[in-house]
Amino acid sequence: MTKYVKEFFHRGLMFSGFGPIILGIIYFILSKTVDNFALSGGEVLAGIVSTYLLAFVQAGATVFNQIEHWPISKSMLCHLSTIYVAYSLCYVANTWIPFEPKVLWIFTIIFMIVYFVVWGIVYISIKATSKNFNAKLK
Repeated sequence: MTKYVKEFFHRGLMFSGFGPIILGIIYFILSKTVDNFALSGGEVLAGIVSTYLLAFVQAGATVFNQIEHWPISKSMLCHLSTIYVAYSLCYVANTWIPFEPKVLWIFTIIFMIVYFVVWGIVYISIKATSKNFNAKLK
């Protein structure tokens, strides 16, 4: 299991820098399109740290799909749970969504729909690629 923990941290460290870069791009676009857009230093710092951690967890969580002795449902549930908690905490901590039950339910529904649509697309793509690859091997 330590192999997977090391891989989680390795992947997280490799890709965690993309979170703050994307945040910077979003803040730049907002500054050019929203009148009087301003953030305090604390808001910028919180955004940078939280998106760094979010990207770290997002990249690291892909290791759950590599644990071959786990059933696909277990790896998917661990991946889903990990990134759901990370996104929820990040969005609430930055006040990008308010900490209100109704808003959290809406966020959860949208998150789950997007997660399963993306997961379905990836699953179908991998299955088709595997089928083509196996056909070429015959």
